[in-house]
Amino acid sequence: MALTLFVCWFFRDPEREIPDDPEAIVSPADGRVIIVEKVESSEFIDEPVIKLSIFMNVFNVHVNRIPFSGEVQKVVYIPGKFVNASFDKASEDNERNALVIKTDSGLCYGVVQIAGLIARRIVCSVKTGDLMLKGKRYGMICFGSRLDLYLPLETRVEVNVGEKVKAGSTVLGYFRS
Repeated sequence: MALTLFVCWFFRDPEREIPDDPEAIVSPADGRVIIVEKVESSEFIDEPVIKLSIFMNVFNVHVNRIPFSGEVQKVVYIPGKFVNASFDKASEDNERNALVIKTDSGLCYGVVQIAGLIARRIVCSVKTGDLMLKGKRYGMICFGSRLDLYLPLETRVEVNVGEKVKAGSTVLGYFRS
């Protein structure tokens, strides 16, 4: 009985109020910010970017949302390991699913679902060419995991390592024109 209740609670999907600001980038996941750093490139965007990582523990809502409106340019699934998603190497070693999205203003960013130690299932309901709206649900990762964002260097980040964020409602930053 307790396991059934936990599973029902785990798969909850609460409504969220999406910020009205058209330039705001919202969190794609509930959890805690564990990385905010500049990297020379990513596996999905071949130029310097800001990497922002959010760790989701088993108590967080695991439904993922689109951080900023745009057209899906690429969907890439990569099989991999299932090490603890809070480790740096999870971004390269773990099973993951990436979206590259191009905004109306021509900026590209990446959002990557990463399976964790317990998580064994990534769900993604979008495909190349889909037009996505900020805050729209697009998938989930089951039972503890991580989500990485790769943002243009011009992005003004508004969160710090250690902060708790909520999918669709916490503003992570702003794209600069």
